[in-house]
Parts: sequence; C-alpha cells; structure tokens
Amino acid sequence: MANVPTNLTQFLFEQTTKKEREWLEDQVGFNDLGLMTGFVATPRFLSKKNISYDSKTRGDLVPHLPGFEVDGWNLVRLARVWLLLHLPIEPKEQFIKNIETLFDTAELNELVALYSVLPLLPYPSEWLPRATDAVRSNMGFVFDAIALQNPYPELYFPEIAWNQLVLKTIFNGKPIHWIYGMDRRKNKELAIAISDFISERMAAGRTVPLQIWRLLSAFVDVTMDSKLLSLLVSGTEAEKEVAALVCSESSEPRIRSLLTKFPDLELSIQKGELDWSKFESIPE
Repeated sequence: MANVPTNLTQFLFEQTTKKEREWLEDQVGFNDLGLMTGFVATPRFLSKKNISYDSKTRGDLVPHLPGFEVDGWNLVRLARVWLLLHLPIEPKEQFIKNIETLFDTAELNELVALYSVLPLLPYPSEWLPRATDAVRSNMGFVFDAIALQNPYPELYFPEIAWNQLVLKTIFNGKPIHWIYGMDRRKNKELAIAISDFISERMAAGRTVPLQIWRLLSAFVDVTMDSKLLSLLVSGTEAEKEVAALVCSESSEPRIRSLLTKFPDLELSIQKGELDWSKFESIPE
C-alpha cells in the first residue's frame, strides 16, 4: 500500500467514535475490492460532521507535503482519502486500474475525495488527465477539490493547464490565495492574460479583484503605469496599497519610481507592515 502518514491516521482517529474507528480498522484488512467497497460505503458508517482542525495541526498531517490541508472537510471525505492510501500500490497496473474504476463509477462526493487524495498517491503523472479534466468541470465542488488547497496542480500541472486553473479560479470569484503554490508558479503568459482581464474590467468601470494583482507584479511593464498611478492617486485605500505592492515588486524602474511619490506606502512595505496577506480576508 501507499505510505500512510502516521499523523494523518492519528488525526483521523481523533475525529471518530470508537465504533467508527473499529469500522475503519476493519476495512484496511480487506483486499482491493473490499477497500473499494468500503470507500463507497463510508457515509453509511461514519458521521458527516465537519472535522475539527486547529492551527497546530495545520501543515503537519503529511510532513513531506506541508501544502496538504483539510480545511472545510467532513469526516467522510477524510476517511475516504485515508482508505485509498491503503490500496496495494503493486502491481502498478492493478493499482491504476482500481483508482480509475473508482473515478469512472464515482458520484459527486466520491469524486471530491478522489481528487483530494491525488497529491498523496504514487505514480503522480498517471493522474494528470483526470486532474486537468477537473479544471474544466462545471461541478463546483469537483473544481474546488483540485484547485483549492490541493498541492497536486502546483507540483505536476504543465504551465498551460496551471494557467487555466488560476484563470478559472479568478472568473469563478474564488480566493486565489487558496491555490497552493500560486506565488511560486507565477509566469509571463498568465500575467499577460491577467493584464488583459484587468484592462477590460477597468475600461468597463468594474472593480478588479485585488489579489490578482499579485500574479502580475513581477511582470508588469510600462504599459501599466497609468493604471497603477490611477489607483495610487484615486483608488480606495485597499487599491492604493495593492498598487504600491505591485510597484515595489516590479523589475521595471519606471514602475518602481511611482512608489517614491507615496512615501507612507513605501515605508509600510519596507517595514513589513504591508504585504499581500492583508488582502486574503477581504471579500472580492
């Protein structure tokens, strides 16, 4: 079977009753078919309660994968992920067939669990077609399961698929800071698409989601200086701060020089009082 993190097992069992734990322990003694049957049957034997998840636990469930988080999960989803990690991973062909069978027959909540477990499964390249399909899904819960707080896309998506995921997150009004590895995978093509999006929104007199500027800042050029200056001069307080952050991170001297006209904002950034984390709790 795949390596089941001890911390994950301990955390799961802390959420269960004695009867629920015994049922889970029984399942891992079964063969492939028995485990797959248990995966499907989990809601019949476990509570659907939301799991209790504190800050001390965050990032520790899977030590080698700190981006793996379970915020907002219920017990059934967590248990299903745990059960899948007990499937024998050899022979490889049989393991892949088992996972694919579960995908092919899954209902919505089962799909969510399957996409949630992808970063923990062996043979990660095998799941890429499934993962990129989820980005195109019209089922919101399925999209969220692969796009938000899931390390798999950052680790394995090619740039085109990654950019599609980020842009769809923006278009769907989802918080982009929940995309694992967002800052590490900034790229020029994504910045160009976001720049076009910003120009269209501003030309139409519509507001721009503040956080998306952070994906543009490293690539912003002089064609954006008028937009940034407009925000710095007449934007809301939050828009001024976002524009200041973009200017501070730009490699273009002309853009960076805009910030010198706003010394209070420049000082706040230099002192570490103003950074992108400030905008993670602001509704778009």
